[in-house]
This record gives sequence, C-alpha cells and structure tokens, in this order.
Amino acid sequence: MSARLRRLWGMIRKESLQILRDPSSISIAFIMPVILLLLFGYGVSLDAKNIPLGIVVEQPDTATQSLAGAFDRSEFFRPQRFGAIQEAQQALAERRIDGILWLRNDFSSRLLSGNEAPIGVFVNGVDSNQANITKGYIQGTWLAWLQHFAAAQGRDLDLPVAMEQRVWFNPALNSRLFLVPGLIAIIMTMIGSLLTAMVVAREWERGTMEALMVTPLHMGEMLAGKLIPYFALGMGGMLLSVAMALVLFGVPLLSPFWLLMLCSALFMLVSLAIGLLISIVTRNQFLAGQVALVVSFLPSFLLSGFLFDLHSMPEWVQTITYLVPARYFVAILQTLFLAGPVWPVVLANAGAMLLMLAVLSALVVKKSYKRLD
Repeated sequence: MSARLRRLWGMIRKESLQILRDPSSISIAFIMPVILLLLFGYGVSLDAKNIPLGIVVEQPDTATQSLAGAFDRSEFFRPQRFGAIQEAQQALAERRIDGILWLRNDFSSRLLSGNEAPIGVFVNGVDSNQANITKGYIQGTWLAWLQHFAAAQGRDLDLPVAMEQRVWFNPALNSRLFLVPGLIAIIMTMIGSLLTAMVVAREWERGTMEALMVTPLHMGEMLAGKLIPYFALGMGGMLLSVAMALVLFGVPLLSPFWLLMLCSALFMLVSLAIGLLISIVTRNQFLAGQVALVVSFLPSFLLSGFLFDLHSMPEWVQTITYLVPARYFVAILQTLFLAGPVWPVVLANAGAMLLMLAVLSALVVKKSYKRLD
C-alpha cells in the first residue's frame, strides 16, 4: 500500500471511530429517518377524508333522502343532519362542520319537472385548500347522484361536456405515495449537510486541527478521509428509508435500483459539499449547525416541491428554487418511484446536480488550505 493510501486509510479509520463514539451521528443517520418516515407516512396526509358536512333537508322525500344517502356512503364526508339552515350556519361558524349541503323545499318538484334543481352549498374558506377540496368532492358526489337518478328514470343526463378523466402514476390519488419519496431527499439533506457541517468545525473547536496540520496529510486527503465515512453513513440512511418506503408504505419502485443508487449518491455528494463548505467557513459547531439548517434543510423542506407545488409560487420564489439541490432530487425520486426511468427528467435534474457539485467542490478547494490563519 502506498504512503498516500495509508494516510487516507488512517484518516478514514479515525473518522469512523469518531462516528461510532458519537451517538448523535448514528441517531441522525438511522433513527431520525425512521421517525420522520413514520410521522409523515402515517401522521401527515394531503388527502381530505371524513370531512364534517352539515346536511339540511327542508322537505324530506325519496329524492332528498337518496341524495343525502349518497353523501352518507361517501368515504370523503362525515355528514350531520340539521333541521334548519340557521342551525347549520351556526355550526359552520363554530367550526364544528366544514361545509353545508342545503336542499330547499322545492328541490324534488324542480328535479322531477326537468328544470334545474340547484343545491345550496356553503364552505368554510378559512383554509382555502381544504375549501377547494371540499367543494370539489361535493360537486363530484352531486354529479354522480344526478347520473344515477337519470339512469333510474330511463333517460340520459344532459350535460354540456362529458368528462372522462384518467389519473397517471398515482391512480388512487394517495398522498403518501407522493410524500414518502420526497421525504427521502429531506432525510439525505439532513444527514449530508448537518453532519458534515460539524466535521471540520469540530476539529477547530476542539483544538485538534493543529495536530492534523503537522501530519503528512495533504488537504485533499484530509477532506476525503472525513467525507468518505459520512458518505457511507448517508447512503446507509438512504437504503433504510427506501426499504421502509417499499415494505412499510407500499410505494412502488418502477425504475432500476442501480439508477436510484446512482442519483442518490450524486445528491449525497452535493449535500456533503454544502456541509463541508459551511464547516470550513464557520469553524464553530453550533454556528455550523444553525447555518446548515437555514441554508440547507429549510429550503429543501419548503422550496423543493416536497410539500408545495413549485408552479403555484410567485415567479421570484420559483427562481430561488433553482438554487436548492433538493428540488432536482425530489423530481428524480418521484419520477423513479412512481413513473419509471423517464430519461429527460432524470438526465436534466442529474445534470443540474452535477453542475452544483462542480461549483461547490471548487469553492471547497478554494477555501481549504493547510494554514492556521
């Protein structure tokens, strides 16, 4: 073994022992992914179900009971009956229900006469997203009931447009299949940037950097020896997250596993480079950790498309998202898991991460020098 390899191996061994002696590193790499995946997989859902809906029927008859029954049977609603519209409006104001379906006393007569039989709908608009979902579900249930009623009458429902919809990649519209792959990117961001941000800062803070400076180690060997163990740690956390996604949450993986590993390795290198640059600049563990959270974790959580649609953001915010590496990795993960190897998406986003890695590596090399000043 050459002297260079011996020095590199010694540095890798030193950092590996440091990781094993530091419970926080193991916790961030393996325990935190489990907690986050369980929390988001089971506790967070963008699906709206069991919406409390008030139903007011002023003139009970066969038609109104049939329509109310359609809402009773829907998995999206948890209906509550009210005798008068004023009672339902009071319940809506007190946040006991999120919407009202109002069937007036002339509903059935207008329906049977062939004229319009409009229903009254009130929706709580405090949460605009929930309001739109509730309104859409009410409209969908109403339209399905109208089609069933027309068929029972032996006639076709006269609609100006007949819509036939098809949902690609996630036919069940299960938000868990959307959240879990994106969460893997957030986990890898935390493992890569947060842990690495403290690597060099720890040496400066503990006063051991001076001892490393007088060794025959070159700066490149020192940095590589520090990063390789954390790269292995991060990839181990990624494998654990992928295993939980496939086995526990039933997320499909429609792409070759080697492609997922390759893209994950590229993103991990970008995260490590960000953390290393922060560590070199700050030279303080607490400050490095805070900067890593602000610069890396929060943008990845909010501006990567993991939770919020990027296209609904203002244009100036969309421009900022191009500086967030997780934006590209989230797009790759959601494509690889749910759609398969769509090469234009994979190559474009992987190319952006490769460019970021080159820029960050150049900055790390520029800021790294074997001097105490």
